[in-house]
Amino acid sequence: MEKKARFLEPAEYFVLSWFGSGAILESGVKPWAQHRFRKGKVRGCAHGKFRPKSRLGSNPQSDVAFTLIELLVVISIIAVLAALLTAGVISAHASAQATECAANLHQLAAANAAYAADHSGQFVAAQDPTNLIRWHGVRGAVSGTFDPTKGPLALYLGKEGRVKLCPTFRDALTGKETFEQGSGGYGYNEIYVGGTPSDYYNGEHISNIRHPVQTVMFADTAFARADGVQEYPFAEPFQWVDPAGHMAGAMSASVHFRHAGKANVAWCDGHVTAESYTTLDGNNYYGGDAQKFKIGWFGPSDDNGYWNPRRGDE
Repeated sequence: MEKKARFLEPAEYFVLSWFGSGAILESGVKPWAQHRFRKGKVRGCAHGKFRPKSRLGSNPQSDVAFTLIELLVVISIIAVLAALLTAGVISAHASAQATECAANLHQLAAANAAYAADHSGQFVAAQDPTNLIRWHGVRGAVSGTFDPTKGPLALYLGKEGRVKLCPTFRDALTGKETFEQGSGGYGYNEIYVGGTPSDYYNGEHISNIRHPVQTVMFADTAFARADGVQEYPFAEPFQWVDPAGHMAGAMSASVHFRHAGKANVAWCDGHVTAESYTTLDGNNYYGGDAQKFKIGWFGPSDDNGYWNPRRGDE
């Protein structure tokens, strides 16, 4: 008995559609069946092309639509990811600024060491008796502004020839709102390094710094005012010191813990560290709130702590 031709199975429709009407089927499909397929006579096909049924069902739009809850979940996830990304960017930016600040302080310490090497081992003086020269600049009148390109360290501060500004300190008060400018947001240990208790106007000799690894040279500084903070060129210790070397009363703090609660400090051996505050100061003579702006001190307070190169000596 002659074998009857059969209709194409769906898989066979696909084979014919893919390879063309001239494909040779090994399934035993008769040529006339192929002809019927090409002419669109087979159910589910049209004009010789197989059109598979949509996976989305009879109403695809209803299958891909979001419910309100799903939409809210997606929005929430996006918001959380955006918040995390923003926090990460802010943290990375702050970290980069702190690193740049530490590099500025390292440059200051190296400049002061080079200055001392050219001046018989004596560090730069913090100030002069006329109040016209500071370690960071020179001015023509007491009421004038310091020119940071003409300070005694300018020759040792690279191509710019001036103290660089701490990148975190760009919102400091300027002009008539401040009485100090040009120090870049950094202060010098003027009582023990840029001077001595018995001589305020001449820098200390390197040989007299007994503990250079633990003696402050420069630090992040600022001075609190009623409307903000201003530059301040001195890193003040806990207490003033009289010419005999005795503690003579409390000072207004100036170390500024502006890098996430820490202050960068350059030590007399040249290394730089980030220090956390141990004490924050209160209101000062100018109406500034030092505690509000995180201005205070770090380390032990006995014998003026890390400011005093002779602390603990008998």
